[in-house]
Amino acid sequence: MIANIPLAQVIVDGRDITPMLYGKVAQSNGRPPRNRLVSLSISEKRGEEADQLDLIIDDSDGAVALPPTGAKIAVSIGWKQGSEVQPGLVDKGVFVVDEIGHGGPPDLITIKARAADFIGELKTRREQGWHATTLGGIVAEIAQRNGLKPNVAARLANIAVHAKAQSRESDIAFFRRLGRENNAVATIKKGVMILKPIGDGKTASGKTLPTVTIRRRDGDQHQFQRQKREEVTGVTASWRDRAGAKHDSVTHGDKKGARKLSRVYGSEAEARTAAQAAHARAGRQPLSLTMTLALGRADLHPEQKATVSGYKATIDAVPWLIGEVTHTIGDRGFQTQLKLDTCDK
Repeated sequence: MIANIPLAQVIVDGRDITPMLYGKVAQSNGRPPRNRLVSLSISEKRGEEADQLDLIIDDSDGAVALPPTGAKIAVSIGWKQGSEVQPGLVDKGVFVVDEIGHGGPPDLITIKARAADFIGELKTRREQGWHATTLGGIVAEIAQRNGLKPNVAARLANIAVHAKAQSRESDIAFFRRLGRENNAVATIKKGVMILKPIGDGKTASGKTLPTVTIRRRDGDQHQFQRQKREEVTGVTASWRDRAGAKHDSVTHGDKKGARKLSRVYGSEAEARTAAQAAHARAGRQPLSLTMTLALGRADLHPEQKATVSGYKATIDAVPWLIGEVTHTIGDRGFQTQLKLDTCDK
């Protein structure tokens, strides 16, 4: 049997520091030397937050230079070899350093970096209005001024927008709001601004992600939770047509006891879409399943559909959707922690 050995490739501002990270550092009290890389962790989110990289590096000999904030780190992770794994590396993108720490003893360097796609002008607050356009048109304009490529699912791209205001919101905050109002994932991956239905199971390029099957024996730990469904019988959204000075409201579901959204929308169609999306979110069964895979899977992604087996029958029967993935390489090898939500499709 071939031992399972994980591997990470780390490139900082174009310089490959992988050999340094896997160099050995002498330990005190006669303990055997260990890799300079103490741990590497990557958290991949569905869309509301930027992906994050955390590095902890042994600097007990004082030989490691601190990287500057703003440095770009390209990371790939996977397996070097193993009888139970698929050898090879998976590109996890580019991260920008925004926090550096040094403490001890033993002296350790800690580095926090966020996905490069979420920095720059995306966080600058703006005032802008859109009229007589489409959802796809708005995303295309935002993407263009931020040097990104737009990718809007066909079922969303042609939604008419009569009037929409971006009032003291950053482009990224406004983009996320568009996602929430349309019951969609709004995220940025590898230079692509993506707006797509939740749970469509597709990549940024439109390719279908394979459904993954996870067996109980694949994992070390799991935690299933089911909470009481929120009692929301209906959602009401108000709208105002500035040109015609009309104003009214629409309700999705039962009007009696309906929850009212605080935002006022620019047209009846937009208000109806927002009410439908909010009602759909409130109506989802609050099920969650977290698990840790003993052998890390770098190929798993948020928004990928999943089935599980070997748990309770009620858990196995749920159509799951991966909401968050955290990959960790460290003293315990390479592990992947998954957070799964209910898939409506």
